[in-house]
Amino acid sequence: MKRETVYREILYDVIERKRRVITQREVSKRCSVSVGLVSFALRPLRRMGSIVVSRRNFIVQDPWKILMYWCSIRNLQRYIIYSNFLRMNVQQIEASLPHDSIPTAYTAYRELFKDTPADYSEVYVYGKEQDFINIFGKENSNRANLFVLRTDDHLISIGKPTLAQIYVDLWNIGTWYARRFLTSLEARIKDILGES
Repeated sequence: MKRETVYREILYDVIERKRRVITQREVSKRCSVSVGLVSFALRPLRRMGSIVVSRRNFIVQDPWKILMYWCSIRNLQRYIIYSNFLRMNVQQIEASLPHDSIPTAYTAYRELFKDTPADYSEVYVYGKEQDFINIFGKENSNRANLFVLRTDDHLISIGKPTLAQIYVDLWNIGTWYARRFLTSLEARIKDILGES
């Protein structure tokens, strides 16, 4: 998980903050991890040519390679801490989420862009298990339509899902409509990066 926070921070810098020159120290500080862990996380990015490392910083050459690498190592199932089948539609589930939870995937896309490329029937959100038990009751993962993912301090400090986080989470969901969301989000990110 800590290595993934490094990739989230780098891609947040590139996509949302529009910065491609970054220091390992600032990534370490923002992610609350050691500089050694940042250096370890950068090794595969350096090998694949997506970054160029100098003494003082590194330059992001190819953010898409970083994004695809993160997609390939992420195992979304490993982060699910609560799932439940609720006899509610997605709008009702979304309206009932704990106030400090952080939506991702379909819900985050809809909230950010005020539209959806397809209908969807599940809600994915980062949060604390107990908050969801208090609202929705004990877990019942049979045909679940609510999935709660373990959050981390870095995501909480940002306070919202990053575009890269939404993309990576969608990539790891196996529904046909996840592909529609991915295609649309990819176009939006390329537009932000000036690659469209």
